[in-house]
Amino acid sequence: MPTAPDPRVGVVVLTYNRVDEVLGTVARLRALPEQPQIVVVDNGSTDGTPAALRARFPTVACLELGENRGAAGRNAGVQVCDRPYIALCDDDTWWEPDSLRRAADLLDQHPALAIATGRVVVSESGRVAPACLQMAVSPLTRPPWLPGPSLLGFHAGASMVRRAAFQAAGGFDSRLFLGGEEELLAFDLVSAGWYIAYVDEIVIHHAPSSLRDSEGRRRLLVRNHLWVMWLRRPVRRALRHTIATMCRSLPDRQARAALGDALRGLPWVLRDRCTVPSQIESQLHLIEHSQQRAA
Repeated sequence: MPTAPDPRVGVVVLTYNRVDEVLGTVARLRALPEQPQIVVVDNGSTDGTPAALRARFPTVACLELGENRGAAGRNAGVQVCDRPYIALCDDDTWWEPDSLRRAADLLDQHPALAIATGRVVVSESGRVAPACLQMAVSPLTRPPWLPGPSLLGFHAGASMVRRAAFQAAGGFDSRLFLGGEEELLAFDLVSAGWYIAYVDEIVIHHAPSSLRDSEGRRRLLVRNHLWVMWLRRPVRRALRHTIATMCRSLPDRQARAALGDALRGLPWVLRDRCTVPSQIESQLHLIEHSQQRAA
């Protein structure tokens, strides 16, 4: 295994009020043979995260935003991290040794590849995250050069992005905050001619934090999915998803709240609406049909 620093790679770690988790993640990243440039983006933590990082890792850049920008905080980190290939991490995920180098090699070899998303191993159990199992059997046709199954989505906390492509697409939309924020960016990247691939040989570990607002996140996931449908999908398809969400919302308090949140954002959504190209819509329909059959 090579041990020389790899000047191509950086890592952006997003954190908010998880000081113990982020200290452990940074320690693991600093021990990697690639010795990546590390930028920690603090989304306005109130638990002393920036001070703790400076005390323990004085050479690691800590970008203090002073507010919680959600996933869009990663945009600021990518702006500061000047490496051509940047791995995105949450404060409870970290990359396995040599996986950064593998991902960078693939981005070097394939100029049209914007994102390589890897296999997520849940550290306590050793199991592979269910979403990765779905990615591994993606029904999409892929060009012969693509190093893994073709995707129309990715794991934000377990992917390496081509910095130039990420920035050209505008990064993560701040209005989505958190929860399914990858979907909109993936649609825009692929619509612009880029590719996203799942690569099983790239391994990221995830130790899910106990400091989670599961109910609030579920509400954001439902709202954001509706917004992305309205922003990028044809009217008929968007209406079908909306009706399905309304039906599911009847017994579900969080889903009902999410539907109200989504409706309140309708003015800006309609203003910014731009549907994906027809070939991308066909691929999305194929994915949805495959998911329905699997269910």
